[in-house]
Amino acid sequence: MVFLINLSRVVFAPLIEPIRAATGASDATLGLLATLVWVGSAVPRLPTGYLLTRISRAQAIFGSGVVLTVGTTFTALTTDPTLLLVGGFTMGLASGVYIVAANTLISELYPDSPGKMLGRHGVASQLAAVGAPALVSAALLFGDWRTTLQVMAVAAAVMTVVFTVIAKRTAFPEAGAADTDLVGAVRAQWRIILTGVVTLGFITMVWNGLFNFYVTYLGTIGVSESTGRILLQVVFGTGVPAFYVSGRLADRLPAVPYLLVIVAAFTGCILVLPVVRGFWPLVAFSAVTGYVIHSSFPAADTYLLGSLPDHHRASAYAAYGAGMMVIQAPGSVVVGTLRDAGVSFATIFEWMGGGLVVLLVLLLALHADGRLPETAEA
Repeated sequence: MVFLINLSRVVFAPLIEPIRAATGASDATLGLLATLVWVGSAVPRLPTGYLLTRISRAQAIFGSGVVLTVGTTFTALTTDPTLLLVGGFTMGLASGVYIVAANTLISELYPDSPGKMLGRHGVASQLAAVGAPALVSAALLFGDWRTTLQVMAVAAAVMTVVFTVIAKRTAFPEAGAADTDLVGAVRAQWRIILTGVVTLGFITMVWNGLFNFYVTYLGTIGVSESTGRILLQVVFGTGVPAFYVSGRLADRLPAVPYLLVIVAAFTGCILVLPVVRGFWPLVAFSAVTGYVIHSSFPAADTYLLGSLPDHHRASAYAAYGAGMMVIQAPGSVVVGTLRDAGVSFATIFEWMGGGLVVLLVLLLALHADGRLPETAEA
């Protein structure tokens, strides 16, 4: 399920150039398409938190599968650019519902090792990102840019049925039964929610803008589109061990210092990008950047889900997810709009890196002053 869910969020990165060739869309429009997928992922997260006070995690996951099937089918069949934006948004909606419900469920199924199990879940998710460029390339051999989406629609329908059958045979924990007050959970846990939103929100906004335009950027420095897709695959590929290792480290290391190290490493990656040239240096950059950014996801999820009490877990995590995604989502449209305005990629990355430096200094100062929460409130 999570393989298909994450594929729906990242598939437009390798599809941007084929869609441009087929429709003549501008950078701003293509950036908006990628952004709307992430906006769609942000919009249902807080409502899902409320929904989980009324229905089970498994029922919400089933609903996300239905939405993904419908949204991907619609997007695969449309030829109108405006309707394509609607379809991308709908595909994003499914991921928002799924992530809140599934990550919460996993942390409740494995309360003694949430980082380890969230890391495994993340590995499955990341395999979709790794495979996306290759899947798109294979689909283009047999059809056009819509072929990938058509295959995804069929797979989403099948996996939704499979999940439903397995869920009916599974005994789920009662850990979330007391989580019935969304507003109360947010009020009680606002400090750790805000820390997660600010930390992950801004670094993933930069990440969103980077990976969706990575192939396009590489083209401006003389890298072919096919090689660019390979480098994009390297970025996502190193996310597989990152999820696996980072999930285990998150169970063992102090949460806030570990997150700050990740923020510092990713900031350094963005700052050096404009000067990296040559195939092998770009391979090295892609590998390091992919490992660092994907390490942040299990680290942040474990920071919250591993310490939030049962009676606040889903509600507080939903509030975090909604806030983080609202900040993250505009990354692609910001980059696309700046490009249409004539701003070079080098300048864009320098601005982004500078912004991350400011964020890092602020977080370090707050941590030194003891104002960043190490764990959730009891």
